[in-house]
Amino acid sequence: MKKQKNKYSFSGSAVKVLLEKYACPIPYHQLRAQFMGNIATPIMTVSPMQEIQRIWDSELPTFESNSDAEEFFGVLMQGLWNSLSAHQKRADPFKLARIAMTPASLEFLFKLARVRRQEIEGFVDGLFAGQGEIDLAESAHKAVGILGEMRAIFEATEQLAAQPASVESITETIRHFQQMTRIAESEINVVIQSCKKARAQALETLPMGRPPVFH
Repeated sequence: MKKQKNKYSFSGSAVKVLLEKYACPIPYHQLRAQFMGNIATPIMTVSPMQEIQRIWDSELPTFESNSDAEEFFGVLMQGLWNSLSAHQKRADPFKLARIAMTPASLEFLFKLARVRRQEIEGFVDGLFAGQGEIDLAESAHKAVGILGEMRAIFEATEQLAAQPASVESITETIRHFQQMTRIAESEINVVIQSCKKARAQALETLPMGRPPVFH
């Protein structure tokens, strides 16, 4: 049987247009990180619909037609969500947004720090899915702690980028942040793999109902 092609295959630019149309409260790079965190979460009761509602402050956008609603959920769930799910494989790890390099400047440093902060916030927010605390394996717990420390550094740099600085110090900080990006990606993928294992173990321990008897 021939596999049906997903008509909601998407590009990043197409998703951005959709998010702008429906006034998404967070930017695209943060949304994809939050989706990834929610995909990875060990909480077994989450769903894409719940997370989308949570992102839109528990109120879904108003659609002018059924086709608009179909497009909205199709692009976000069948398109973006499903494509991100593939990053649970070790061979295809999740990557943070790529930012086009420009000459060293406070503006670029500010943008880099802000995007990375928002991505880390999004991933952790999706991972916790609105809960105050969740059970994580030791490796995931440690990785989340490191991500929290990195988020604080990025936030502090956002504030410092508003102040004058020498080109040498800007270049050095940007280089350092590029290294931090790789570390952040590594820690995020530690969380993803740890939670994937925890979910698999949880499913194995679920009680199995008695099979039906057919007469």
